[in-house]
Amino acid sequence: MGKRPEEDRLDKLRNIGIMAHIDAGKTTVTERILYYSGRVHRIGEVHEGAATMDFMAQEQERGITITSAATTVYWKGSKINIIDTPGHVDFTVEVERSLRVLDGAVAVFSAVDGVQPQSETVWRQANKYHVPRIAFINKMDRVGADYFECITSMKEKLGANAVAVQCPIGSEGDFKGVVDLVAMKAYIYLDETMGADYKEEEIPADLKDQCDELRAALLEELATIDEENEAFMTKVLEDPSKLTEDEIHTVIRKGVCENLFNPVLCGTAFKNKGVQPLLDSVVRWMPSPIDRGTIKGINVDTDEEFGLEPKDDEPLAALAFKVMTDPYVGRLTFVRVYSGTLTKGMNLINTTNGKKERVSRLLEMHANNRKDKDAFFTGDIAACIGLKNTKTGDTLCAESNPLLLEKMEFPDPVISMAIEPKSKPDREKLSQALSALSEEDPTFRVSTDEDTGQTIIAGMGELHLDILKDRMFREFNVEANVGKPQVSYKETITAAGKTETKYVKQSGGRGQYAHVCLEIEPNEKGKGNVVTSKIVGGVIPKEYIPAVIKGINEGLDTGILAGYNLVDVKVDIVFGSYHEVDSNEMAFKICASMAIKDAAKKSKPILLEPIMKVVITTPEDFLGDVMGDANRRRGKIMNQKNEKGVVIFEAEVPLSEMFGYSTTLRSLSSGRATYSMEPSHFEKVPTKIQEEIVKK
Repeated sequence: MGKRPEEDRLDKLRNIGIMAHIDAGKTTVTERILYYSGRVHRIGEVHEGAATMDFMAQEQERGITITSAATTVYWKGSKINIIDTPGHVDFTVEVERSLRVLDGAVAVFSAVDGVQPQSETVWRQANKYHVPRIAFINKMDRVGADYFECITSMKEKLGANAVAVQCPIGSEGDFKGVVDLVAMKAYIYLDETMGADYKEEEIPADLKDQCDELRAALLEELATIDEENEAFMTKVLEDPSKLTEDEIHTVIRKGVCENLFNPVLCGTAFKNKGVQPLLDSVVRWMPSPIDRGTIKGINVDTDEEFGLEPKDDEPLAALAFKVMTDPYVGRLTFVRVYSGTLTKGMNLINTTNGKKERVSRLLEMHANNRKDKDAFFTGDIAACIGLKNTKTGDTLCAESNPLLLEKMEFPDPVISMAIEPKSKPDREKLSQALSALSEEDPTFRVSTDEDTGQTIIAGMGELHLDILKDRMFREFNVEANVGKPQVSYKETITAAGKTETKYVKQSGGRGQYAHVCLEIEPNEKGKGNVVTSKIVGGVIPKEYIPAVIKGINEGLDTGILAGYNLVDVKVDIVFGSYHEVDSNEMAFKICASMAIKDAAKKSKPILLEPIMKVVITTPEDFLGDVMGDANRRRGKIMNQKNEKGVVIFEAEVPLSEMFGYSTTLRSLSSGRATYSMEPSHFEKVPTKIQEEIVKK
């Protein structure tokens, strides 16, 4: 077993993510962090398509981040694992799975735009996983930059306890540096070194009063965070000048780690200003795995919950949070080690699916470059090769101590379309591509339409499917045609009915003979189809009964109104007859299939449509428009609640009315409302709509 290197002490380890709305400058901030920490020697720019962390062709072309990339840097004796996450709403799951395994996050905001729609979404996701956050207001050099307005919008829109720990010196074209409100020193960035160096100065006279006020507000807030620390509170009230920097940093750290406080820093990553103080803050204030405390585990055998200590000598527990296909080494599984030590060649058990796994190689990743390692320790983020049956959200642990870490839940896809290979060789390539992509991305689903034999792909939005389609064409060289999205209806009956069907065929040689009588009635909703044989006295010989049941099931698979399968039907086989010579299994199967269709026609068949449970989160200003739109889509509003300036309401809406919804919702709410959707149940289609579907 390996021993943890001295420079990787657990209390000095930081697992952080960089999260933000699209275009706030996350990737640029990450590039600067890599540069200043000595990880790269040349700064890559997003607009030139050369950013280190955006290594996919689609990311470089569009200038957006699609997959979260992982890298490790060292800063002032601390090891920092960084995950750069996407900002686009269609890739929400990439942010979600990264946040689950992070100990802290840097939320980047644009100084010009403040809190944007996706900033609200990622902030809510971070609330869900209780991830401590510090904020970095980027783009201070842009026209219209307003640091204090950004802090106000964080408080109003996010309900954040956002407090300035820096004050900008100048803004827009005159942005020169920052005042550190803890040390009460000014740092002026030197343009000749592209901001890489800065000099320490006294606070400019015109900012002195403002900085005094900001520092007083900061200390007042800190005094409420650490109420047990009476000495700190006394100094704040009586003589703040007696407070040392270390005392203030200690309380800020406590506030950040306990999620009570969001310190706000500022800078312009593109002009290299403000990145080093941001790194200092990550090391000073962000929690280490030790600060995050014991991890909840569930005993596989007893379902009891217990605490896991973040220690190297505990049994191994790790969570797989991402699977990707690397062109050089094949399938990579990214895991976060919560306790214990993960070593090369180790045998593990995946407690989510009960399968055994073996780690053949371990890699430390830097975006898409890799370095072999023999072991990873508690708190580390590792890339494993050799895990065959592990998906995102699975728990991996030592065979001696099977346990489950809390599972990740993923939203269901909201849009689907058909895809067909252009030629026979493409069929195989398509199936490989679909299998690799659905392993990587839990929100990408693949299914087959039984009626048409078409392959249906489903995802989180149009951009999501567009990128996946693009990757199939490029990475897997698949030639395919893509169709329009469709809805899967079902059919059922509403009355009891009976039928007597004879199948007689005489065309030279041996004939075909079967005779079946069926009684059918509606089954309870959701109970499925039940077929029972009530044949007595051998009127249909025993050996033909399985063929009759098979014929009935096949008949139920293709309904009578529009070819959709029949559900929730009870069928009794009550009578029949046979011919000594002409009866056989095939004849009874065909006869039963005809009989069930005849019986269903007499039993008032109806169409059922999938109803989705849609949860919509919208700022109050847009509630009327958004709700009105849901009603127009035949939606039923189930309940609503108000939370910090946003309204969350639940509706049941037919899936057929939800196509193109993401675009409509964005335009109705200026892009600020979000929604999630999952299948709820099936319901009768209104008569008028049923007539239209049947006509088609």
